[in-house]
Order: sequence, then structure tokens, then C-alpha cells
Amino acid sequence: MEIKDKIIIAVCVTLVIITSIGSVAYYAINDRKLMSTNITDAVSKGMDPLSVRCSYAKSDDTVCVAYAAAGKK
Repeated sequence: MEIKDKIIIAVCVTLVIITSIGSVAYYAINDRKLMSTNITDAVSKGMDPLSVRCSYAKSDDTVCVAYAAAGKK
């Protein structure tokens, strides 16, 4: 394997890693924007914004676990 081949492989692997990181960041940012929009819509309609937030949260989110345990509707 020549040095030229090693450089090409290193560049390709670096591009894949950078693209993966960028994709995950883009997904997370768009997810938060959507959640923000839905919470704003819920507040304008008189719904509880915490319940909308909890619909996006993971099952081990302590705020939503406490909210559910309190029995608020």
C-alpha cells in the first residue's frame, strides 16, 4: 500500500466522521426547533407546555417522571 493510498483513505475516513457529526448536530437542532414551535402552539391554545415537552423527552427524564408522578392533567 502506497503512501498516496493511505492519504486517500485518511481523507475519506475524516470526511465520513465530519459528515456524521454534522448530521447528528443538524438532527438535534431541528428536533429542538420543532419542540419549541409545538410548545409555543400549545401555550397559545391553553395547553400545558410541560406535557408537550414531555412528549419529546426520553423515558428517564426526571422532570417528566416527576410531572407524571404528580398526576397533573
